[in-house]
Amino acid sequence: MIKVTYIQHSSYLVELDHTLLLFDYFPPDALSDRMVFGGKIPAFPQDKKLYVFASHRHRDHWTPEVLAWQKTRHPDISYILSDDIHIPRDLLARLGHRGDREFKKRIHRVSPVSVYRIDDLVIQTLRSTDEGVAFYIEAEGLHIYHAGDLHWWNWGERGELYCETIGRAYKHEVNRLAGKHIDLAFVVLDPRMKEGFSYGMDYFLEHIDCDLVFPCHLWRDYDLIERYKRLPQAANFKDKIVDLTQENMIFEIEE
Repeated sequence: MIKVTYIQHSSYLVELDHTLLLFDYFPPDALSDRMVFGGKIPAFPQDKKLYVFASHRHRDHWTPEVLAWQKTRHPDISYILSDDIHIPRDLLARLGHRGDREFKKRIHRVSPVSVYRIDDLVIQTLRSTDEGVAFYIEAEGLHIYHAGDLHWWNWGERGELYCETIGRAYKHEVNRLAGKHIDLAFVVLDPRMKEGFSYGMDYFLEHIDCDLVFPCHLWRDYDLIERYKRLPQAANFKDKIVDLTQENMIFEIEE
């Protein structure tokens, strides 16, 4: 049994038999100048190893508070952080990790377009079309993709050339997954793209073999999922797309 908890925005917890994978967590009020989210940190089973992934440094994907969790929430935790995330030395000191070499070994910095073996995980990174990385992970025989901010961004005010350039870059990165089977994918579906909101999801579904897709980066606009499913190009894929209606939803998936 696989358990997936949708926390908020792009943050999900994937629970496997022996492993916990937490993606892009941030506090609900981190963007209070724009929106307050309602996600809550799930209880972490203490008998499973916890890996905290952060795809990049933006406030809606990363918080340094996770570095305190080894003392407060889970004793066996490792961090896989994009190398654009800066961790000040005094921060670790304030969190009680001054001179703690064993804790520093728990922090793994990753760069785009690289492959890492961390414990029993195999992690391939893709280059984001914004900042940081996307993750393709092999864990306990499963294959999991988390996009971070890798997306076909098409801000209309930036012009047609910008949108075309980002589109080519997005396709290039997604094509690195061609030929792979993905069990769970977490893919951007952003309402701010207006009429171009479907481009990234369209290309991913048309070119990548995937069982289930969990939308990300919705800015709490859950109606966008149903709107996407009504598009003609989604007809053959809509059963793969998981419906979200609120934060803190839990999904149990038979392997």
